[in-house]
Amino acid sequence: MDNASKRISSPSCTTHVPQEPEQELILIKFDEGDPRDPQNFSYARKWAITLTCCVFAGITAASSASYSISYESMMHDLNCTQLQATVGLSMYVIGFGVVPLISSSFSEECGRRPLYIVSSVLFMLAEVMNALAPSIQVVIGSRMLQGVFGSTGASLVGGSIADIWQPHERGLPMSLFAFSSIFSFGLGSVFGGLIVANPHLGWRWVQWVHVMFSGAYVLDIILVMSETRSSIVLTHIARDIRKATGDPRYRCSAEIGKPSIKSLIKTSCTRPLYLLLTEPIVQSFSIWCGFTWGVVYCLLESVTTEFQSVYNFSVSETGFIFLSHIGAIIGFIANIYQENLYKKYFSIKRQEARLYMACVAAIVLPVSMFIYAWTASPNIPWIVPVIALTAFMSAVFIIFQVAFLYLADCYGPYTSSAQAGQSLSRNIMALIFPLFTQQMFAGMTYQWGLSLWALLAVVMAPIPWVLFFFGSKIRSHSKISRKILEAEQQLDGEKTVVYSPTEERSMQG
Repeated sequence: MDNASKRISSPSCTTHVPQEPEQELILIKFDEGDPRDPQNFSYARKWAITLTCCVFAGITAASSASYSISYESMMHDLNCTQLQATVGLSMYVIGFGVVPLISSSFSEECGRRPLYIVSSVLFMLAEVMNALAPSIQVVIGSRMLQGVFGSTGASLVGGSIADIWQPHERGLPMSLFAFSSIFSFGLGSVFGGLIVANPHLGWRWVQWVHVMFSGAYVLDIILVMSETRSSIVLTHIARDIRKATGDPRYRCSAEIGKPSIKSLIKTSCTRPLYLLLTEPIVQSFSIWCGFTWGVVYCLLESVTTEFQSVYNFSVSETGFIFLSHIGAIIGFIANIYQENLYKKYFSIKRQEARLYMACVAAIVLPVSMFIYAWTASPNIPWIVPVIALTAFMSAVFIIFQVAFLYLADCYGPYTSSAQAGQSLSRNIMALIFPLFTQQMFAGMTYQWGLSLWALLAVVMAPIPWVLFFFGSKIRSHSKISRKILEAEQQLDGEKTVVYSPTEERSMQG
């Protein structure tokens, strides 16, 4: 290797890969401690990247929630029905549920940073389109585009965190990810309510405020975000070495036997569905999380109407009710305790050590829903149903946090696919539930309608308990889990830093 190639590749290590004599390749890998390896970034840089990613998740969550509280202003301005306005809410989650099945392939091909930048810019432009919309049809179209581009960035956050943090370090970053999504969901409604309540502003200004935040975020992502996918960083290093030396033999593992983008898209679309249809753990969490997220969207529909009719709250006062999402702070604290339990009992319970607080949340969820359903009455102070909503959001936070971490622990290199399957199920529920919520509440009343959801939550409450006691036995019958275990055993003792997309696909085969 000449001086130029040493300067570019050091301190990465090279390995000769046996091929035909004239085709021998020199494999580029990260050496231990290489500062270019995302896992070796400084803590300051890791936290800057983590917080930047979480801000995008918060912006997209706030955009989803603030839209619903501005229905009345929109209906008056655009002369549309509430059902048409609700379709705009549902179209947003269509993009969130479907697009990640495809976008994960482009992160393998192009890296995460370019997708973050493109997604944030297009998300901002879709918000501009919404703010300038002359009709409800344009609003619906812009909302779908917001969901498409918002999901592309937000769906990468979990993967970005996994890129730079070791498994035992991911608890707090993943908690911040879940917290930014759940808390911003309520915060968006609060600010939306304050804006809409001003007669000189209205629903369009809700969108313009989002445009301002999104524009600031575009600058943040360009200045702060680094590429976090190891295989992409190694690909760039290998390309630079080839360019400097003129030697085409330098390759990283991701470049060897690299499939076409069409093949990547096919794999990323089919693998989440395969896991969703064949893996009991993915199925159970997808159903549980999907139901819970659907109920959250139902509450978006019920809270505004119920507190205005029962307690005569104004629009701005109703917005403050969504500060019950402060329950995300309680859930965040609970997950810090869960992390201590995980570290203490991991040697005994393995992956199921993630489920202690989920078992508690499974009980809190239906109980809080029953309390909220039957305490929203003129004879009962408004603070009582708000406390119930806060407890509900605490349980929701814990459930989503556990879903992220437990699936990551169980499915290793297949985490993105497992999460995509779970996300698809969750957002389908969020699409469907709001479309019949008002009709259901009109026919059954809020008390009995919410009680029906609470009863369904009771039926699903055993899910984390069953997995806590029998999860290891369930995984032992899983073909994919056995392959992951075999791969981990083969990697023991080897100096392998990078888990490339090629290695992941070879495991599945």
